Amino acid sequence: MSLQQAIEKLAKDVVGRYVKPGSIVGLGSGSTAAYIVREMASLKAKDTLLCVPTSLQIKVEAEKSGLRFADESRIPDIDVVFDGADQIDNKFNMIKGGGGALLREKILISAAKTVVIVADEAKFVKSFSRSVPIEVHPMARTSAARALAKAGGKPVMRTLDKGYPSVTENGNVILDTTFASIPDPKKLEMELKAIAGVMEVGLFTRKPDACYKAKGDGTFEVLKP
Repeated sequence: MSLQQAIEKLAKDVVGRYVKPGSIVGLGSGSTAAYIVREMASLKAKDTLLCVPTSLQIKVEAEKSGLRFADESRIPDIDVVFDGADQIDNKFNMIKGGGGALLREKILISAAKTVVIVADEAKFVKSFSRSVPIEVHPMARTSAARALAKAGGKPVMRTLDKGYPSVTENGNVILDTTFASIPDPKKLEMELKAIAGVMEVGLFTRKPDACYKAKGDGTFEVLKP
């Protein structure tokens, strides 16, 4: 048994449980979302579904599977969003944005009626221990970095292998910002969003309706806040 087998099993479970004929489904990014897309494509009601992807990566996967898309005007009508997380603390706050799609992911998660998070067991932690991705307008990269430092963070601009800045699909840059501790994620999220030029913060404090934890022994566990 393996982690991949666990993800395949839970993809079947989440789709069978949460996707109904006529559903509007938000799709997060990453490899786990790809499994969910393929599972949705096997449904008899596939042609009645509408999808709203958060990245080109998952949109291409959905196109290959023959799924239909809704435009941005349907975001307020999203029934369920499936997404992953970089870390989930013991109060179900999350850090997201490792793949660079945090702005679009937060828009969908904020609007969806139901939020389902799928992640492997290593992503579940007692307290956050990684940097927080912060999407920033290019014009504000220097001023925002200084403001983040004043807020207690250590920002580093995300770059590609050859040293070029990593630019999001929205045309922004990402400052991966490390904090010594984050005792109040909601408060810090609001403080950071108030910085001029910050487009979105990778702290997600809306509690998901369900978290699926994929385990290395091929099984999965469902956690509900």
